[in-house]
Amino acid sequence: MQIFFPTEEEAETRVSVLPETVKKFTEIGIDIKVEAGIGKKLHLSDLLYRETGAEIVKDRKNFLSSSDIICRINKPPKEEIAFLKKEAIHISFLDPFNEIQLVQEFANFSVSSISMELIPRITRAQKMDALSSQANLGGYAAVIEASKYLRKSFPMMMTAAGTISPSRVFVIGVGVAGLQAIATAKRLGARVEAFDTRPVVEEQVKSLGARFVHIDIGNTEETDQGYAKELSKDQVRLQQEGMKKICSQADVVITTAQVFGRPAPRIVTEDMLSEMKPGSVVLDMAVSSGGNVEGSMVNETIERNGVTIIGLSNLPGEVAMDASLVYGSNLFNLIDEYWDPENKNFNFDLGDEILSGCVVTHLGKVVNKAIKDKI
Repeated sequence: MQIFFPTEEEAETRVSVLPETVKKFTEIGIDIKVEAGIGKKLHLSDLLYRETGAEIVKDRKNFLSSSDIICRINKPPKEEIAFLKKEAIHISFLDPFNEIQLVQEFANFSVSSISMELIPRITRAQKMDALSSQANLGGYAAVIEASKYLRKSFPMMMTAAGTISPSRVFVIGVGVAGLQAIATAKRLGARVEAFDTRPVVEEQVKSLGARFVHIDIGNTEETDQGYAKELSKDQVRLQQEGMKKICSQADVVITTAQVFGRPAPRIVTEDMLSEMKPGSVVLDMAVSSGGNVEGSMVNETIERNGVTIIGLSNLPGEVAMDASLVYGSNLFNLIDEYWDPENKNFNFDLGDEILSGCVVTHLGKVVNKAIKDKI
């Protein structure tokens, strides 16, 4: 069994595998090839990879064609799928709901594709859940990035010249990213408030020392994966009205709300931004899927009426070393779960509840029910 880790696209700061994770693969008998320079952006030399058991290769096309499994972070360029050998396994984030043509290409070339976004949120799969591990680091990075633009300190300070009041942080959306944003802002000493359409998360918010904001928008539900279900137009309007006052008092607003497979809901409107204090900061964690904040732009920081709006699409990449470590561990845990050491292969059982959730194409067909319904 041979696994190939190609280098990522130029803009990506993370890598799909670190030397310490290579060692874990080789210890269970898997042959690892990594493309030369894979760790360059993290100042990791090819020698470090070689010392932990990887073979450094330069002919990307050849090893895409000869490898049994290809692992990376981002979806592949469409033209590279044709290089993959029949019945090879490709594992990465694929954005399958928005990349139907890419999915079809995997099927056309009989490549088995696994989408890391689709790892089920069940106890057995937690160690493979890359979406959560990256969101966790993204929530941390969101607070750190916002603090760079805020011209205030986060904690309350008692000085001889007087007392400096703590910054107020409002987190909208209390999933994995939101909880980490709350925890990070509290550690920095901010006064933190949070809102989510799911009342069930109130206890989690309080356990981190933040205040849960109650806004009556009627009955709300969550999916079986733990995500908030999409709101009606009337519920969105009630939510915006309720949040307007909180936003006007906040120094930092962080939005994390995303609906899986659909454009992100518009939560912070132009009207709400106009009520915010000059010098305040809004960070839109959902900018890459349409944005929660009106006017936010992908990978741009803009200013509107004195309010800074940050739209970073790759927040985990701001802490790329840790993000690479946990992503590589997610990949290892997934492969190790189905590794057959006796036959030296990946035990592909679509009856398994994890694989049935995350496998998109197999044996020339689109096999994931949710994706098939989109085609």
